[in-house]
Amino acid sequence: MSNFFSSLSKVMHASLWLAILLFLILYFANGGFAFDILFWSWLFRYFHVISGVMWIGLLWYFNFVQVPNMSKITDEQKPAITKVIAPAALFWFRWAALATILTGLIVAYLNGYVHQAMTLGIGSGGGKYTAIGIGMWLGLIMAFNVWFIIWPNQKKVLGIVEATAEEKPIAAKKALVASRINTLLSLPMLLTMVAAQNLY
Repeated sequence: MSNFFSSLSKVMHASLWLAILLFLILYFANGGFAFDILFWSWLFRYFHVISGVMWIGLLWYFNFVQVPNMSKITDEQKPAITKVIAPAALFWFRWAALATILTGLIVAYLNGYVHQAMTLGIGSGGGKYTAIGIGMWLGLIMAFNVWFIIWPNQKKVLGIVEATAEEKPIAAKKALVASRINTLLSLPMLLTMVAAQNLY
């Protein structure tokens, strides 16, 4: 049993198969359902939530765990973070951000509210569109920060791209500020998205 749980690949494959099994139970227990727009909207919303959990989870890991504790790590131990853990975390972080945005836009398209949301419900007469639109715009700002501020600057800090000794602290500060802006926006973004689904 410990062999199974020591392998992330095995655990994730089992999780996937368990999710498929539960889906099939729900499908057959209710006499099936059509593979229509409603189904595809549900499926992409599921992917949206999965990628969003990964994205915001890693954002909070960086801001609540890694960054506050870096000063407590000895110089001998820091390469483990900067050469191994941070690059791996940043890989999942940036691709989860992109996946969250793309799946969210697909859900909005399938449900027919992309335009209303992107225009914040102005002229569409709906608080739901205003709420989801604010959430979508906050998500877009946050994803922009990930790909165009945090990641390019972290590459300098981590030595993935060449940077002078003077450039590295500047890059670290830019990445930190953008990451803290995303942390600041994370609760309002989640609030508006949940509000759009539950308060209207």
